[in-house]
Amino acid sequence: MVEIAVKKGNATAKIINEKKLEKSKNKSQHGSVASYFMIMPQFLGFLLFAIYPIIWVIRFAWFEFDGVTAHFNGIDNFIRLFTRDADYWLSLANTFILTFGKLAIELPLALLLAVVLNSKLKGKAFFRTMFYMPNVIGIAIIGLIFYFMFASFDGIVNNILLQFSIIKTPVNWFENKWTALVVIAIASIWQNFGINMLFFLSGLQSISKDLYECAEIDGASKIKQFFHITIPMLAPIMQIVTMLAIIGTIKMTDLVLVLTNGQPAGQSEVVMTYIFKYFFSTGEGTQVPQIGYASSMGLVTAIVVGLMTIAYLKTTKKMSSID
Repeated sequence: MVEIAVKKGNATAKIINEKKLEKSKNKSQHGSVASYFMIMPQFLGFLLFAIYPIIWVIRFAWFEFDGVTAHFNGIDNFIRLFTRDADYWLSLANTFILTFGKLAIELPLALLLAVVLNSKLKGKAFFRTMFYMPNVIGIAIIGLIFYFMFASFDGIVNNILLQFSIIKTPVNWFENKWTALVVIAIASIWQNFGINMLFFLSGLQSISKDLYECAEIDGASKIKQFFHITIPMLAPIMQIVTMLAIIGTIKMTDLVLVLTNGQPAGQSEVVMTYIFKYFFSTGEGTQVPQIGYASSMGLVTAIVVGLMTIAYLKTTKKMSSID
């Protein structure tokens, strides 16, 4: 009787376990279905606003397309780009000059402010907010602010320089290519240094304080701690922040359109504004939309940026790991 009861108990336990296992499987299946539904809007948005435009641009890069009629012309767009369009390469050169010129100031400034705000500074929450504020202001508004600041007449910058006798006559900042690029760089630095500062600040807060305490015991100064502890520990974040800053600057469009619109005579044009003007038939010499040619320029630019990103990641591969 005892053996029979034990067998019945085991059989009952087995049935209960099987039912529990079946319920858990059903729950996991329902959870998987629910998770798929949750990511579906993002996935569809990715296909619609990222993958489809890429395919569309690659397709029409081989066509002469004005938005109404499309005629296949093979590699004619690329022949025109590489042999007859010197303005495109000038705009690409301006983009690289602007990118590396402004980042040489923007990233050290962001790192310096992050180090200061990571210390025991009173009111640092206020300063964090204030430094980040330019990043949430509309780009068109930033362009207008700096346009009026650097205006030839009654501009704040010229008035200050005249008041301190640094200049004798007002400077037309948008008359010369290099001064126009300087204004664009200053506006872009003001807009973006806050977000980079927050990235560095998050990295600084993840560094163990024990490292600094050990360095102080060994007699290391603050400067030595910065170069031998802070910089190496921030290397992975620096790699990502620098890459994002480079790509973001290369994609700059609205700020240049509002500030200079490529003036004087297209000398301050950057590659994205140049493509934009051909795509939407704005600016000089583009009476009819040249969408096919703009697509070929966009494709070549994407390849250049992609190769540059790959080269950067390979050369900075050691920065991605902390020894």
